[in-house]
Amino acid sequence: MRPTQIRTHAIRKAHENIDKTLKTAEVILTQFDAYRQAEAKILKGPHEDLKSYLEAIDQLRHNIQFFSGNKGFKSSDGVLNNANSLLAKAISKLEDEFKQLLALHSKPVEPDRLFECLPESLRPSSESTENHSSGKNHHHEHQNGTLETGGFKHLTLIPPRTLPLLHDLALQMVQAGNQQQLLRIYRDTRSSVMDASLRKLGVEKLSKEDVQKMQWEVLEAKIGRWIHFIRIAVKVLFVGERRVCDQIFEGFDTLRDQCFAECIASSVSMLLSFGDAIARSKTSPEKLFVLLDMYEIMRELLSEIEVVFGGKACNEIRESTFGLTKRLAQTAQETFGDFEEAVEKDATKTAVLDGTVHPLTSYVINYVKFLFDYQSTLKQLFQEFESSGETSSQLATITMRIMQALQTNLDGKSKQFRDPALMHLFLMNNIHYMVRSVRRSEAKDLLGDDWVQRYRRVVQQHANQYKRNAWSKILQCLSTQGLTSSSVGGGSAVSGEGGSGASRGLIIDRFKTFNIQFEELHQKQSQWTVPDSELQESLRLAVAEILLPAYRSFIKRFGPLVESGKNPQKYIRYTAEDLERMLGEFFEGKTSNEPRR
Repeated sequence: MRPTQIRTHAIRKAHENIDKTLKTAEVILTQFDAYRQAEAKILKGPHEDLKSYLEAIDQLRHNIQFFSGNKGFKSSDGVLNNANSLLAKAISKLEDEFKQLLALHSKPVEPDRLFECLPESLRPSSESTENHSSGKNHHHEHQNGTLETGGFKHLTLIPPRTLPLLHDLALQMVQAGNQQQLLRIYRDTRSSVMDASLRKLGVEKLSKEDVQKMQWEVLEAKIGRWIHFIRIAVKVLFVGERRVCDQIFEGFDTLRDQCFAECIASSVSMLLSFGDAIARSKTSPEKLFVLLDMYEIMRELLSEIEVVFGGKACNEIRESTFGLTKRLAQTAQETFGDFEEAVEKDATKTAVLDGTVHPLTSYVINYVKFLFDYQSTLKQLFQEFESSGETSSQLATITMRIMQALQTNLDGKSKQFRDPALMHLFLMNNIHYMVRSVRRSEAKDLLGDDWVQRYRRVVQQHANQYKRNAWSKILQCLSTQGLTSSSVGGGSAVSGEGGSGASRGLIIDRFKTFNIQFEELHQKQSQWTVPDSELQESLRLAVAEILLPAYRSFIKRFGPLVESGKNPQKYIRYTAEDLERMLGEFFEGKTSNEPRR
């Protein structure tokens, strides 16, 4: 039995070895068969059936892995060489396919498509994009709270059905170690699309020298459009491109961020170059408000910038946007100081012959009013440089300094008037305009009642000085000084020099002098101007209160002496009522040839 058992065991072992060998051969043959099928699909190329082509590449990778682990077979090395060569060709074709597919769906975005993604409140009107996107409009939209982030729609840059294919192609290229080729293709294709989209929108790359040469009206319009463009770029165009990158390079975070950063770097540079040129150009007072508009939009976009430009690869882009925000704030702050100095040293020779409000005064006051429209922006701006948090007091301090600079300049301008009365009328008008404007604006809350009361006292001081300089001389004609009178026309005697009665001739001279002086004052001061109706009326009343009682008293005392002689109306030309009526014509800014009422 023993020999039979040994022979049976040997036969069974032989069968097992045969089965094992057959199975191994079957596996090898299956791999060879799969390799041939993959080869056939790859040689056809990816155009006809990209999905099958990608499956063939996956199969080829499995073949390579199998034969790499089974190098004992006689033909393993030859198969591996052929398979690796085929895989390299396949990946090369995939690069071309990725490039062609990406280029096919990479067209510059038309402005209308970008506008459609904006909230209704930000879409340009049919008449003009420029009017809609001015800095002033931007400011009021911001104040009214209509810039809700949720109002922006998604922009589709590449059809959704194409993105999975691009992702699969990218995946194969990454697995083949072709990240750099992938990065180069994506950057070269998409970067030019981003640039062209912005140029179609109207974005220009301008230098500081270009900005310096522009007329202010042209520059102001360009700044208004830039504010509109950078909002569209960050909230619509770049957000759309970020979504494309996220889907194509899903699973490859570093490559994804690098592709996005290199794709938009040129476009961001183009956008920021204009803002940077403005921030670095020569400061001037009129630029302050557009600087604040630009600073305001950059602050508004900061949260989006941090999200959209997230990741290490975008560090430089993020820093450049934050740097521009800081430079705009710095330039705006410097402009405050420049404006204060310009106000104090303004040497314009604009003649204000009638003593009215000087153009500089109205310009500065309007400037200050606009500042208070930007209170929230200014608080943020001051916080860029101050850690104390006392931003409201900073604005109050700046405003007070500007007002003081204006008063200093007005004091200097008032010296141009030869007539002291007109000089004080000029200062009264201008400082009253300052006080009235502050009282009617938000500046009152910040500057406080003490400031208002202090400057109201200055207005009253100049009004008193005007009365003293303009009317003291004529009031001397109506005084009893220099006249001696005893009982005149039954009236009581007035003791004077020598104790004798006043002569008729002396009284007539006084009336003549009064008539000449009053007519000169009327002719001159009816050409002067007090533009504020309340101030004008109060000043007339103040003059009437000192002139009319003195005139009535003088006529009552000395009128009978003149009336007893010939032609009394020649000397007593006016009644007190006539004078009151003529005072009503003072400060109306009449021309010298305008008829009297």
